Amino acid sequence: MSASELSPHAALAERIIGNIVQASSPAVSPDGSQVAFVVTRVDAEKNRYLSQVWLAATDGSSAPRAVTGGEHDSSPVWSPDGTTLLFTSRRSPKKGHTTLHALPVSSPGETRLLATMKDGLGDATFSPDGRWIAFTSRTPHERYEAPGAEDGDESWQAPRKIERFFTRLNGEDWVFDRPEHVYVVAADGNGAPRNLTPGEFQHGGVSWLADSSAVVTSGQRHDTWDLDFANDLYLVPLHGEITALTPHTGVYSSPSAAPSGTVIAFLGYDDSSTAPQNAHVALTDASGTAHRWLSKGLDRTFETTAGTQPPQWLDDATLLATAEDRGQTHLFKVFVDGTAPQRVTTGAITVKSFDSAGGTIAFVAGAVDELSDVFVVTDGEPRRLTTFAASYAATVEPLGWERFAAPCSDGSGEIDAWIMRPKDFDPAQQYPVVLNVHGGPHTQYGETYFDEAQFQAKAGFVVLMSNPRGGSGREQAWGQAILGPKHPVAPGSGWGALDIDDVLAVLDTALERYPFCDPDRVGMQGGSYGGYMATLLAGRHSDRFKAICSERAVNNVLTEEYTSDISTVFRVEHGPSHIADPAEYERLSPIQHVRDITCPMLIVHSENDFRCPISQAEELFVALRLLGKDVTFYRFPGESHELSRSGSPVHRRQRAEIILDFFALHLKP
Repeated sequence: MSASELSPHAALAERIIGNIVQASSPAVSPDGSQVAFVVTRVDAEKNRYLSQVWLAATDGSSAPRAVTGGEHDSSPVWSPDGTTLLFTSRRSPKKGHTTLHALPVSSPGETRLLATMKDGLGDATFSPDGRWIAFTSRTPHERYEAPGAEDGDESWQAPRKIERFFTRLNGEDWVFDRPEHVYVVAADGNGAPRNLTPGEFQHGGVSWLADSSAVVTSGQRHDTWDLDFANDLYLVPLHGEITALTPHTGVYSSPSAAPSGTVIAFLGYDDSSTAPQNAHVALTDASGTAHRWLSKGLDRTFETTAGTQPPQWLDDATLLATAEDRGQTHLFKVFVDGTAPQRVTTGAITVKSFDSAGGTIAFVAGAVDELSDVFVVTDGEPRRLTTFAASYAATVEPLGWERFAAPCSDGSGEIDAWIMRPKDFDPAQQYPVVLNVHGGPHTQYGETYFDEAQFQAKAGFVVLMSNPRGGSGREQAWGQAILGPKHPVAPGSGWGALDIDDVLAVLDTALERYPFCDPDRVGMQGGSYGGYMATLLAGRHSDRFKAICSERAVNNVLTEEYTSDISTVFRVEHGPSHIADPAEYERLSPIQHVRDITCPMLIVHSENDFRCPISQAEELFVALRLLGKDVTFYRFPGESHELSRSGSPVHRRQRAEIILDFFALHLKP
């Protein structure tokens, strides 16, 4: 179906989603003269995303260009001598296999195949001496080789023996019988990849020691990892025993070994029994010396909503890392001596990924009205290398917004909030309002392109977004304000208390401050934890809203803790377990207020959502339908919890159309 044949809202969504082309994953050459990066675009006809590796001169002397021609090329990595560029692809004829390739850059030559892995390939990195390439890949159990396995026929597979939690994860399906392992392969392509971490345990991230004798990775290799949630750093030698570098008491990940010596930087926090916490940059060494924290001079999290990557060494005394700050995400210098981190980037932007080498820093960043482009810093101010944001703006004309602050109702501080005026805004008119609440809860809205806001504003709605207490981007106490009142470490108000107060304070402030907001035509939308807030607001404050969309929501906190892919982990936020105190989980549940819902409800959920299982939506629908309430329920096949962000382009367009039609119906004059 062509765009001209679509409904107005479908055509709007098609234009906003279908024209997306943006950059990611910058990799700077060792001499700093070039940067490789990934360009991803939507192919509407094929209903999928395509990606290629591009290359650009960091001084801008030549135009950026594609250097690979596959449909799924990504993850560029330079060899230490700068002559070769690694990248991953899906060029194997076998379904699901991922390939690793080496592309000559300094001289003509053919792209070489280095490895083919049955189940993904990531974190590829050269050893400092250039002889080896380490990477991570899943190692599938032999049941995946059963007859008909490639066609999805499970009738021949042996049963799965389940002994731990977290065996099946959203977007990944079963993981316990296909654990992520660390592999190594010769850089010249000779020989098969060798598994350095065989067994049941999962691993993530790879960083080589300076002498190329071992890699550092993160993982959960102790017997009680699924009960205490501790995550550690491990030293994995090319030959020898694997040893833990951290004490099984905290959450430590994203290792980054120094280019000289045995010092290792990483991200994390010390108490695995409490979340959320602001993650910080720390140092240890290859002998497991007690770690020390470097970035505590900035009370912000260095694990970011936009995407977390390991800190990176600029020199022996300085690292680069990203941190959130009140809706923005910036690149910071972090110092080994513990001096307060120093911001590298400025402005209302979100830095999503970065790299540095040879005196050049490259990063990918976007803004509320700009898709992600590549920037470089050599001396002075950042310089934009690519123009994907400008090309998109010429076609789609994304809208900007205004930041404002709303006072907390208890007088304890202010809430960061944003308002986006509708397309063709006329200050003399009043417009319907859609209040949005983000997921998490420890995430943030902020200065980055968000198609949800663009959909709503271009369809004629005022868009309200905010970061209430419980969210990230602020001091740790802000994020922990809604921990459960029975939490043993940092008791707070619990979900559905201060956060509800803050969201309503933002709405009240906007209605008072901006006369173009129609107080009689207010809708609300939220997904995941935001869906929890949507259902809870519908039950406790239906009189404030004409319509509410609850998407991929937690509606019953008690059953969520039994059925989610991360079941049992919610006690780190609520305090007692759901076994010890089921009444506390029932008290928190929006489903308890379903009889008081009077506004029309739209429920949107994905069939393959393991994080908030489809049963969460079914419980709400059954209750509303039995009570004779106005409810509409859409179920998306083949999609996970990530439908709105990385679902198929067709499903993303259909979802947007459904939501916009719903609000247009109920918020009309």
